[in-house]
Amino acid sequence: MTRLRAQDTNVCGVTAAIAVIDGKWKTSLLWLLESGPHRPGELRRRLPGISEKVLTQALREMEADGLVDREVHDVVPPKTVYSLTAHGRELSELLGPLSDWGHRRLDRLTEAAAAS
Repeated sequence: MTRLRAQDTNVCGVTAAIAVIDGKWKTSLLWLLESGPHRPGELRRRLPGISEKVLTQALREMEADGLVDREVHDVVPPKTVYSLTAHGRELSELLGPLSDWGHRRLDRLTEAAAAS
């Protein structure tokens, strides 16, 4: 359902943005790729718990949404490298203030739990 919203031009802007980062791993992948290009194996090592299938699916969706570039080098064994596009870097920068807000919210929740 969310994948359909990522292509729907009749939704609000917030819904369109959330549709391309929806899921457990996409924001983490954006964060990791901010530091530069990575091979899939590197991404898997940096994200314990993600399966190869889920990583591949998330990266393909992010590529289809224009957030990442996939570069395949013609060597043996094949070498694939993923990096953020300009569109992906822009989204990553815009998520910074949202992340800050989320951390402030978590701090408030922690303070409220300690006060109870």
